[in-house]
Amino acid sequence: MKKLLPFCLLVFGIIFGSINLAKAQDPSDDAVAYIDAINKAETNMNKAYMAYVSASAHSSRKRKIEKMRDHAVENIITCQNEITDLSPYKGDNSLRQSSLNYVQLCYKVFNDDYAHIVNMEEIAEQSYDEMQAYLLLQEATNDTLKIANERMTKAVNSFASKYNIKLISEKTELGDKMDITGRLNKYRDKVYLLFFKCNWEDNQLIEAVNQKNVTKIEQDRSALDKYAKQGLTVLDTLQSYENDHALREACKQALAFYKDEAEKQTPILTDFFLKEENFNKFKTTMDAKAADQRTQKDVDAYNKAVSDINAAVNNFNQVNNQLNTGRNEVNNSWMGTEKAFLDTHTPYYK
Repeated sequence: MKKLLPFCLLVFGIIFGSINLAKAQDPSDDAVAYIDAINKAETNMNKAYMAYVSASAHSSRKRKIEKMRDHAVENIITCQNEITDLSPYKGDNSLRQSSLNYVQLCYKVFNDDYAHIVNMEEIAEQSYDEMQAYLLLQEATNDTLKIANERMTKAVNSFASKYNIKLISEKTELGDKMDITGRLNKYRDKVYLLFFKCNWEDNQLIEAVNQKNVTKIEQDRSALDKYAKQGLTVLDTLQSYENDHALREACKQALAFYKDEAEKQTPILTDFFLKEENFNKFKTTMDAKAADQRTQKDVDAYNKAVSDINAAVNNFNQVNNQLNTGRNEVNNSWMGTEKAFLDTHTPYYK
């Protein structure tokens, strides 16, 4: 089955409001120009990152996406170099150092930590716990950035207060788009985990069926039924995202399929394996008898057993084919809906 891994996203913050400059000033002599120089450097870094996020959601061209990622990393480095080149403002290095700390953390997160997150993709699909850990790592990384963002904001406000600068707090297009992207990713991850938990358990059930392991089939069937019910309960109270029900409904459709598979279809497969086991035992007993020792009752019983097992085989194949078709439909529906959902709600940014 094609990997169903979620789109990996880290969210940088927007720190500055706006600062009105009447004319160009020398950052070394003017506190407003100094804070504006840092503001511009960090804004350019965030713009490049948001462009990468937009490309990741809206483009299927891997080369383009990787190119945008490289561009985002280059802009983090450029931002760091521009701030490094600034001298401390009249001996005060507080804002410059705070900004360097923040940008260096962004580089570490987006380059080193991000690589670790991406490397986890291969193990993430091995179990629900691994997938949950994968998503929690993304969340923890974003929390680290959020804390650093708050520290940087505090440093900006402290610098502005010290030098009597009035910061105009207002929303920006870039800030709004990055906020939207963060909320979108959090919502998608919540729904995705509900889907993945059942999808992964269904794969375990498939393996058990292929192994004809009745005990494991029952264990996996029971777990699948439990997870599907739990997920449907969560989805019943989960609000839609921006009045868009598509992702929630696609997950509901998938979980309803898994619930039906566990409660109605899998018992038919289990019943077949039990019938097959009993038939093989009966056949072994029959084959052990010499032909002249077989009574008409034995022959009639054997013929009925053959008829019954043939009917069971046909029923098994029919149910199994229906399940395979249903799996393909819910998986394709989920992947298509998720792609369209991200494409619709991830802000475009170039």
